[in-house]
Amino acid sequence: MGLHGRDNVVVSEMKLERMLSMKGGKGEASYANNSQAQARHAQSMFHLLEETLNEVQLESPAEEAPFVVADLGCSSGSNTLYLIDVIIKHMTKRYEALGFDPPEFSAFFSDLPSNDFNTLFQLLPPLTIDGGSMEECLAADGHRSYFAAGVPGSFYRRLFPTRSIDVFHSAFSLHWLSQVPESVTDKRSKAYNKGRVFIHGADQSTAMAYKKQFQTDLAGFLKSRSRELKKGGSMFLVCLGRTSVDPTDQGGAGLLFGTHFQDAWDDLVQEGLVDGDKRDSFNIPVYAPSLEDFREVVEADSSFAVNKLEVFRGGSPLVVNQPDDAAEVGRALANSCRSVCGVLVDAHIGDQLSDELFMRLESRATVHAKELLEQLQFFHIVASLSFS
Repeated sequence: MGLHGRDNVVVSEMKLERMLSMKGGKGEASYANNSQAQARHAQSMFHLLEETLNEVQLESPAEEAPFVVADLGCSSGSNTLYLIDVIIKHMTKRYEALGFDPPEFSAFFSDLPSNDFNTLFQLLPPLTIDGGSMEECLAADGHRSYFAAGVPGSFYRRLFPTRSIDVFHSAFSLHWLSQVPESVTDKRSKAYNKGRVFIHGADQSTAMAYKKQFQTDLAGFLKSRSRELKKGGSMFLVCLGRTSVDPTDQGGAGLLFGTHFQDAWDDLVQEGLVDGDKRDSFNIPVYAPSLEDFREVVEADSSFAVNKLEVFRGGSPLVVNQPDDAAEVGRALANSCRSVCGVLVDAHIGDQLSDELFMRLESRATVHAKELLEQLQFFHIVASLSFS
């Protein structure tokens, strides 16, 4: 690739990096109010997380050295805070079981610069260390027992100093690509994704461009983490996955970002509100890998011992109180979709057309409520990796 082409890649990647975030604030379509399913899926995997934490090699805490945890792709809801608490409580028990006084704990919340860190930090409980001991702090309910900091930046590159992190955690983030592959929106390319906004049901060449981008991104992620993890440190990674060998069948992600969402875009094009080219230049930068797609990259990197690498059934992303209420199901799907990709849609077609799009999505999803509840299942790839 020539220098000029490389510049384009960097620009498009930087553009997405500045823009992409889960929907901030505390409104109906905000991520903070649409991440209950993620919380439930995460809790169902806590036993796997704890197995990973048991792989972290502990020694008597060095004088003054904190135990450092980083959550990558933390977003802006309370899930990340709950998770950090789980990790720190588990590690405290491990230190105590070995007869050690627990060290001080430090937690880094990392996401892209456009993330709503303000909402996240407003949710942080008060710190109780104020000159007191760690034990007093851990005993105080409703308080936090760690020092907190936000780290803005793409996790596909370096974020932390060398050998500075004990545990990395990343949930429901690695399926987001650093950019939409250029060939997918290039009319001259075989991979041009004409008439679509996602790769579900697209041509093989389009799907392969996405797969290549995913594997390049994951390789960059692993390379960066292998510099930042301390010896004996561990990583627990969860991302959307798929059970099909065929990358054009994106499973649950396909039902969320293809099908009715795709039809809603087509409605806008047919009604003359958005032209076809404008629609075709929008693609969701998500790729749900197969276990094999993921494994190839981990094995090629070879820095990590694999404790566990498997596909885990996550359940539905829809949280509804009354499954028989089709309108509630339709609204839940539209809000779920909007909370994770609404920021990109707003930037592409403006707030007003974005409202129109998600209204169309809601009404289409309402009509198909029963089959959505039956068919919309997420599978996750769970990777537990240790660095020795």
